[in-house]
Amino acid sequence: MDHFRPKPANSTPFTPLTFIDRCATVYGDCPSIIYNDTVFTWNETRNRCLQLASSITNLGIKKQQVVSVIAPNIPAMYELYFAIPFAGAVINSINTRLDARTVSVILAHSESKLVFVDYQSVSLVLEAVSKLPVNVEKPMLVLINDDGPSMNSMDGFRCSYESMVENGDPKFNWIRPESEWDPITLNYTSGTTSSPKGVVHSHRGMFAIAMDSLIEWSVPKQPVYLWTLPMFHANGWSYTWGMAAVGGTNVCLRKFDASVINNMINKHGVTHMCGAPVVLNMLSNAPDVKPLKKPVHIMTAGAPPPAAVLARAEALEFVVSHGYGLTETGGLVVTCAWKRKWNRLPGSEQARLKSRQGVRTVGFTEMDVVDPESGHSVTRDGLTLGEVVLRGGCVMLGYFKDQEGTNKCMRDNGWFYTGDVAVMHSDGYLEIKDRSKDVIISGGENLSSVEVESILYTHQAVNEAAVVARADKYWGETPCAFVSLKPEMVGKVTEKELAEYCKGKLPGFMVPKTVVFKDELPKTSTGKIQKFVLREMAKKMGPSIKSKM
Repeated sequence: MDHFRPKPANSTPFTPLTFIDRCATVYGDCPSIIYNDTVFTWNETRNRCLQLASSITNLGIKKQQVVSVIAPNIPAMYELYFAIPFAGAVINSINTRLDARTVSVILAHSESKLVFVDYQSVSLVLEAVSKLPVNVEKPMLVLINDDGPSMNSMDGFRCSYESMVENGDPKFNWIRPESEWDPITLNYTSGTTSSPKGVVHSHRGMFAIAMDSLIEWSVPKQPVYLWTLPMFHANGWSYTWGMAAVGGTNVCLRKFDASVINNMINKHGVTHMCGAPVVLNMLSNAPDVKPLKKPVHIMTAGAPPPAAVLARAEALEFVVSHGYGLTETGGLVVTCAWKRKWNRLPGSEQARLKSRQGVRTVGFTEMDVVDPESGHSVTRDGLTLGEVVLRGGCVMLGYFKDQEGTNKCMRDNGWFYTGDVAVMHSDGYLEIKDRSKDVIISGGENLSSVEVESILYTHQAVNEAAVVARADKYWGETPCAFVSLKPEMVGKVTEKELAEYCKGKLPGFMVPKTVVFKDELPKTSTGKIQKFVLREMAKKMGPSIKSKM
């Protein structure tokens, strides 16, 4: 058997881009996208993506160059997940909640050549471009103005999105990857360190996670999928491509709240949706909330969901599934696979079990919790803490321009070290207990306490600052800042003033929602601030009330 080797007929590169070709053949006349009064079919969506790809290449974009997009969950955002890689380029979707400084850092680091900009983010992107270093080439800008007001001026923009669709070639022969290991996406982490890391994923990896996510969640053919999860979050956890694999209907939303979600569910017969636990909390705490007419499947991830929130959501006929993944895995690679025998348990116990992250997905290779020093598996007792390690086909290629960071987490022993702290239960189910580097997860957004602290330290009155998570009934967690003031400034600055100071320098979700003044912050014998003491203080405060971010 040794003479058998791969041949061209059996080694065509895997890529999720092929999903849409098959989809147009099978489901061509079926709805692909619904947005307000706009309805596209899969034939129309495929043609629009090809026309866009044609126009992108006509702008001079070369293979594996980075093309960015900053937009909410609108049709253009969905189309660009096919159109940009159709042109051979690498898609970089940027979080719309970031500030201009961070967007500028991402554009410079990624060397983005072209940016598609939603009309609501025009001022943000123009400011970000103005902040680029003088030695960095400014990217071309394209305006997405599908449902916005007419623009009096196109200053700074090369053309409009719809003009690129209209002028493109629907028979464009899209550029297939030479290797399935070629990059398809560049996603920046949302701030687990003082600066975001650029995560590079391959065509092969995104094919694997898209297929795996559909199988694990038992997504049927032609679901109706409501986009409550931002597509810029790890490529919508891969369902951007996944919905094309099953001929789903993508119900797009520019923005949403509980009433909008419920209206869309009833109007369009929504069957599936995803979101952070904050979405579950929003829906279960809405005024005059009523049980759904038909069950809706919802996958939640981004932070461990409180058992009480899960119980309230399921009482409304949401069928909740829970999973765990990272930007570095491109989607969920651990899910709380449900056992039939658990259906006989009381509701509170079911919710407790479902709040665990679970076991590896069927298409992933291996997951474990290990002692970070020895590398040995921890005792499966639900008590012994260790670091979550993973390996499988959808783990990232590495961090862009950061070989040191890549080597640190992707070690020679074949594991990807996540930095997340967890326990393993006796039944083999994983449960996250904490996060390294004091990451705070607010509304599904990872934010770095170090970055918030660095801004607080720039205030003239601040002597010491430490930021930890405080429970929040709406967002899950929000930043809580403990601050000691310089002696001469005591009594001269208020909590509100410090929060306002941060607002001008940080994205809204990173601004401390609680500021606590202390004479001195607790420290170890070597002078390090004891954050575990501060976390206990924040815990004793109880959950903060609902706040805008």
